[in-house]
Amino acid sequence: MAYTGEVTRGGEPAVRDLGSLTIVKVSVGEMDNNAYLLRSGDEQILIDAAADARTLIDLAGPSGLETIVTTHRHGDHWQALAEVVEATGASSLAHTDDAAEIPVVTGTVREGDLVAVGEHALEVIHLVGHTPGSIALLFQDPRGTAHLFTGDSLFPGGVGNTRGNKDNFQSLLDDVELKLFNRLPDDTWFYPGHGNDSTLGEQRPHLAEWRERGW
Repeated sequence: MAYTGEVTRGGEPAVRDLGSLTIVKVSVGEMDNNAYLLRSGDEQILIDAAADARTLIDLAGPSGLETIVTTHRHGDHWQALAEVVEATGASSLAHTDDAAEIPVVTGTVREGDLVAVGEHALEVIHLVGHTPGSIALLFQDPRGTAHLFTGDSLFPGGVGNTRGNKDNFQSLLDDVELKLFNRLPDDTWFYPGHGNDSTLGEQRPHLAEWRERGW
């Protein structure tokens, strides 16, 4: 079955096989958070241990987890973190500006750092606005398109919620435009913290509209 990125809580995960890297997307928790398991060779990492710890532990299976990366400090993205870390022994990474508000962090990351998964690495991109330490993670597939895990900083239809704070909105949209849209091609596929996936090309025509509406 072709990968669409459409998942529902309690439903089957969506699996995307890129050859040397496999992406498994699952919906967890009352807010339908997306969690992403990335597998390369014998190593696996998890992006956002959001909720439903048993679901995530079972998803990792006997291979376990090397690392869990939390995209930002909001509680719906780390409710299962402590339990999954305890069960798997995974290291727990978050951006230094959000780490203090995440319950289990064993290491911090900054702009440009790399998070290893098997023979590959994900690049950390710091996007300030939804929270001070929000990050996206970029996988540059050497045999294909780029894949971008955006947390709550970018969704189909707009950037993440900045709760009416104009400065935070300006910061987030500026970072998203400069570091994502200005750098990466239209076929870049992005995976948000909630809901369906999209591509930068699909969203690019709406950037001016987002800026004008202010959210």
